[in-house]
Amino acid sequence: MTVPRTRIDETFAKLRATESRPALVTFVTAGDPDYETSLDLLRALPGAGADIVELGMPFSDPMADGPAIQASSQRALKAGQTLRKTLEMVRLFRQEDRATPIVLMGYYNPIYIYGTEAFLRDAVTSGVDGLIVVDVPPEEDEEICLPSIDAGLNFVRLATPTTDDKRLPKVLANTSGFVYYVSIAGITGTRAPDLEKVRESVTRIKSHTALPVCVGFGVKSPEQVCAIGAYADGVVVGSALVNAIAASLDERGAATPSTLAGVTSLVSELATGLERRPAPAAGPHPDRTVSA
Repeated sequence: MTVPRTRIDETFAKLRATESRPALVTFVTAGDPDYETSLDLLRALPGAGADIVELGMPFSDPMADGPAIQASSQRALKAGQTLRKTLEMVRLFRQEDRATPIVLMGYYNPIYIYGTEAFLRDAVTSGVDGLIVVDVPPEEDEEICLPSIDAGLNFVRLATPTTDDKRLPKVLANTSGFVYYVSIAGITGTRAPDLEKVRESVTRIKSHTALPVCVGFGVKSPEQVCAIGAYADGVVVGSALVNAIAASLDERGAATPSTLAGVTSLVSELATGLERRPAPAAGPHPDRTVSA
């Protein structure tokens, strides 16, 4: 199955060709702490240094996420965020930004309730580029993965420290856009990754695929971004940004003037880690459509 070239492919190709650096991938939860503030954050992230934005689809039972992202989903749902509103946020973002890739990340339940066919149609129309659906395994690719590819979206899979060489080909079979390597065994944002073990795992995954490999879970500082960026094609930061949002809220849980400034300042600081990283080793990164 062939995946048409997407904004995600274009972004990685551009970064390799013109800047020789990995991508900074930022995660925020749609609707956290409220719709308008979240939309302002989404619009501001690229200017602050984000190359790709993962936009979380709030869900009441985010089982792979740690306390910080769970709390962000709860804030968003309390403020009235829905999947339809999340797609509307992307549509409004696309009116101003036609280049920055948007990847929706979350769980299958809200998509199933929305209606998979209708969701994929509306996601494409809104300007979504890819999906990460963490609770649908490769054995169930016909549920959402293959229909996503048919719709022209990248479907990004997670590989973990427990994904061995026997399991990895199954994980990679219909993956496109990039591979998301989870740097720790467990939930998001709970501990720091072992950088040497992460390097070994990324090297192993790259021996199986020409797709970019991005590393996330537990990445919080410019120093970690710098170290991981030496061997990964992208670095994902989520819990640190969500924590910055939470820390900026007032006693009622409402956004303050420091909410937008605090998050964008942190993104800019993290982006400096990619600017001072060592030069990457040469490797196979063909600029082509991905087929499986």
